Amino acid sequence: MALFDLVDFDDHEQVVFGSDDATGLKTIIAVHSTALGPAAGGCRFWDYANDEEALKDVLRLSKGMTYKNAMAGLKLGGGKGVIIGDPKKLKSPALFKAFGQSVNNLNGRYYTAEDVNITTGDMAIVNQETEFVSGLEGKSGNPGPFTALGTFLGIKAAVKFKLGKEDLAGIKVAVQGLGSVGYSLCEKLHAAGAELIVTDINQTALDKAEKELNATVVGLDEIYSQDVDVFSPCALGASINDESLKQLKAVIIAGCANNQLAESRHDQVVFDQGILYAPDYVINAGGIINVALEIYPEPYCADTATKLVENIYNTLMQVFENAASSNRPTGIVADEMAREIIAKGKK
Repeated sequence: MALFDLVDFDDHEQVVFGSDDATGLKTIIAVHSTALGPAAGGCRFWDYANDEEALKDVLRLSKGMTYKNAMAGLKLGGGKGVIIGDPKKLKSPALFKAFGQSVNNLNGRYYTAEDVNITTGDMAIVNQETEFVSGLEGKSGNPGPFTALGTFLGIKAAVKFKLGKEDLAGIKVAVQGLGSVGYSLCEKLHAAGAELIVTDINQTALDKAEKELNATVVGLDEIYSQDVDVFSPCALGASINDESLKQLKAVIIAGCANNQLAESRHDQVVFDQGILYAPDYVINAGGIINVALEIYPEPYCADTATKLVENIYNTLMQVFENAASSNRPTGIVADEMAREIIAKGKK
């Protein structure tokens, strides 16, 4: 495998491979860009099929963080970390300390935080070995509620733009994934009067949504074909692909998952099908916005974070309007907007 020839490499500034035999740590940290500031992005712990899949994932996520931070107006570049292996078997304080040492070796070029299968408690252990950690309890804390808020507001923006509705009363939303962020999003949607159809691998979460949110539960493969207004991917990436697009009846795709499009060409496919896509790195930026305020020298303030997250609505509206005026896919337009911001930062 030729690293520099990978499509997802995309001129990354730095890719670091780390390991520790004593703890079983295998990690990859990717720094895509520091044009706007130090690279920031969470670390996920995942049992990848192979090392190549892990590398592809961290490269895509790292680039996405560059664009996400740029579009959110943050003085941060983009980076990401992955720890390879089964978290149920490998998690230990020693492993997270070893990961912290890997982060620290980058001397502040990369700030890490929690992501899939990693908690604020895990990050507290990482913090014992490096100061370049954010999302800590007692400071910005769990970024999930802010991600959910931004996604909720993004759905409102998409519904306003596509359907002309100011509120979500009666809007049907299919939510794929009821993790902490997905469930929090569902709570907000339910409170706003939306009708929910949900799926997840966690039966307990499904039962809770059915009981508390009056949600309709469907199978994992049935979520795509539901007769809804909005399809909201809130699990892992690549859920928008050739097969799922054949089934979708929704006219809006808006969710909190990263890398929702399996391939970049699907941006055009979605556009050709008349579906309004809220670019994932724009709509799900609430978490990194909250975390960023911990990295900045000013004291962290939750109210400030909330106000910045609320601006996701306006940013998406600008993306939608630019895309409509040029008759092009929203993802392509958002990428151009992000690259323009980054280019100005380099100057």
